[in-house]
Amino acid sequence: MSSLRQFEYALAVAEEGSVTAAAERLHVAQPSVSQQIRGLERELGVQLFARTPTGLVPTVVGRAFLREAEIAVSASRRARATARAGADELVGELVVAVQMGFGTQQLPRALSALRRRFPRLEVTVFEEPSAAELERLCRRGVLDFALMPACERGPAGAHHLGDEELVVVLGAGQRQAAADRVALRDLAGEPWVRFDRDSALDGVLLNVLRDNGLTPATAARVSQTATAVRWAAQGLGVTLVPASAVPDGHEHLVRPVSPAVSQPVIAVVRQDAGPAETALLELLREEEWFVPASSSPAS
Repeated sequence: MSSLRQFEYALAVAEEGSVTAAAERLHVAQPSVSQQIRGLERELGVQLFARTPTGLVPTVVGRAFLREAEIAVSASRRARATARAGADELVGELVVAVQMGFGTQQLPRALSALRRRFPRLEVTVFEEPSAAELERLCRRGVLDFALMPACERGPAGAHHLGDEELVVVLGAGQRQAAADRVALRDLAGEPWVRFDRDSALDGVLLNVLRDNGLTPATAARVSQTATAVRWAAQGLGVTLVPASAVPDGHEHLVRPVSPAVSQPVIAVVRQDAGPAETALLELLREEEWFVPASSSPAS
């Protein structure tokens, strides 16, 4: 009979594209992963993966199976997360996803307070650069809690916490640094440190610049907001990031932009939320979020 462990192994292989990478991520021996996948395929009587020059790819039936496996694994995690030995002794796992750059200061503080309240709770957090993928995971019910700028959930599952102001990061000694606020049109001709092409932040940056009549010259592309800030600080180019994503020591290089740009921060809580999700939501409500007086929401 198939097990949740086999489901987890199959999901890891699908995400990593190889048994070796999946085994490394799961911290198990490669033969163990291969054996579990072969056993699962024998039991189901189907081929879940096809070998291609670029790695293992789920077959059509494999993709259908993996969608259901994802739900089963998520449900198992939730069941563990709601098992309690006492009112204040929550155990299990809480899976939190956040769009890259959002809540960089607020989320760690809230999670630290949550862990002090429930020291036996295991929290898994990951940053997701793609807004579309984050939305998909929310729709599939894989996540317990997510921070994102938009979602299709109704008011019962989505909670507006505030807004993330987007700020420009300049190089040391750059002429625009003399102003308290930088007009985006004054950055015409400047090279930009951008983000991966399929990331939400790069889409925001591109839309904002186009709305202000600018075509960005790309100096570099990076995968993390902190890297973008540090590279901009070294004079490689300017960049646009959420204000809370600016690492300590770089605040002097940050300027708000004109016209102001912000994105809403929405907490999406799974249906039938447990005490961990409810507590995290309340802790994040207590955090300070930027509320713009007048801004243009990033599209």
